[in-house]
Amino acid sequence: MTPRNRHIIISALLVGAGFLVSKFTGILDDLILARAIGPGRELDAYYAAFGLPDLLFTLVAGGALASAFIPVLSGLIARDRAASWRLVSAVINLAFLATLVFALVLAVFAPSTANLLYGCRLDSVQECVAQERGFTPEQVALTADLMRLILVSTAIFSVSAIAMSTLQAHQHFFLTALAPIMYNLGILAGVIVLAPSMGVWGPAIGVVLGALLHLLIQVPGLVRYGARWSPHLDLHDPDLRRVLTLLVPRVGTLGTVYLAVIVRDSLASQLSPGSLTALNYGWRVMQLPETVIATAAATAIFPTLSELAALGKRDELRATISATLRTILALTVPAMVGLIVLGRPFVRVLFEGGLFESAATDAVVWTLHGYALGLVGHSLLEVCARIFYAQQDTRTPLYVAVSAMGINIVASLILRGPLGAAGLALGNSIGVSLEVLALLIIARRRAGGIDERRITMSLLRFVAGSIIMAIVLILLQSVFPAWPLPDALPLGSTVRAMFEIGVPLILSGITGVIVYIVVASLIGSEEVRAVPRLIRRRRSA
Repeated sequence: MTPRNRHIIISALLVGAGFLVSKFTGILDDLILARAIGPGRELDAYYAAFGLPDLLFTLVAGGALASAFIPVLSGLIARDRAASWRLVSAVINLAFLATLVFALVLAVFAPSTANLLYGCRLDSVQECVAQERGFTPEQVALTADLMRLILVSTAIFSVSAIAMSTLQAHQHFFLTALAPIMYNLGILAGVIVLAPSMGVWGPAIGVVLGALLHLLIQVPGLVRYGARWSPHLDLHDPDLRRVLTLLVPRVGTLGTVYLAVIVRDSLASQLSPGSLTALNYGWRVMQLPETVIATAAATAIFPTLSELAALGKRDELRATISATLRTILALTVPAMVGLIVLGRPFVRVLFEGGLFESAATDAVVWTLHGYALGLVGHSLLEVCARIFYAQQDTRTPLYVAVSAMGINIVASLILRGPLGAAGLALGNSIGVSLEVLALLIIARRRAGGIDERRITMSLLRFVAGSIIMAIVLILLQSVFPAWPLPDALPLGSTVRAMFEIGVPLILSGITGVIVYIVVASLIGSEEVRAVPRLIRRRRSA
């Protein structure tokens, strides 16, 4: 194994481990909150309150800025460390001021904005209540008030996100992997300590606490690298202008993604109470394998793609793209099948019991199935977009994302009627799958091929192995006891039931993984065969 590949694998494992723990702590937050409050109008308002603050963070200081900031900062670190800290200060100052201004505007117009996005569309409040369509006036007011509090965390994140990008530019990943975990632990504190007496205000306060922890955990790393902050903000600084130039297309792409989420939430608010919560929980569960597998791999491979593109090594670039896509397919195709077959017992272990009744579980399961059909698309998108970013093309992903958003919205409008919240999830899967297909077609034309025949043959092997795995998992469900839970259980019996359901679920999952690896290996999957070799090399190292 080459040093480059070893570095990529180690980086991916570290990032993936951080993502895994962060996702599980996030699900734990939702689990305890669901048991403390229960799905319904209050919890719908809580999740709806995140829409615009999350959009603001993403556009001003989140992923868009990181992708433009890190390349420029990395070059400065190698040439002039003093100049690099001036750039860090300038970016922090600009991001914080911009976030603060927009946050204040959103806070002032929060009631009218919440009503526009989530309020009832029918002629009278009584009719809305009778048909359970749209947020009630009280629910709109609660959403607006929660939004104002969550905007405080957005201002804190505008600084913390730049700190994270700065550490990553210095090739430091440990504290940046801990930061999201600390954020979820802050929310968890609000859920456990405050939610029983304050309702959804408890986790909202925890969001602000979590944002502070997210920032503070990174301070030791900044001190280690000699961080120097100054009130420097020169918009004529060429390095800062370079960051802003690279930022614009990425803002458009991420803004499109979050706009689609806001439209989804607005459509969900017109469905029965609990629909928005079900969408949020289904999305969280689907994102667990997507983030751990695809985001970690894409984050680790991106520098290599950029280097090969800059050096003009087209053959190596194509080979790297092909290997990465095949690896992600090898992991996400069985994960998709697993989520569909084992989705119900998995959701029941996490969310059912106490105040989370079986009807709410059914809603989460159906939305999870809709999202699971797009797991492969979401995972491949992580790499497909970076293929273009590595070649300094940020416009093509933007144009494709806008088109995909249109398809997503149209599909959601069509499917919302017959399928409810699950139709919105399925519309998302349709949009992202077509988005990935379009990006792959464009990438193939520009690169003169991406070894698509080899990718197709590998995909067929993964599908065959996953089908056999699904059959085994379905048969196992007839062997193990049924997996229902009563609608309301005392705490002690709930824990016992979780154990009784969880053990068969874990055994089924392990059995499914073994079956998939054996079948895929027997039919010639080199990607799956490589897994045991990597484990043996790791043990002998």
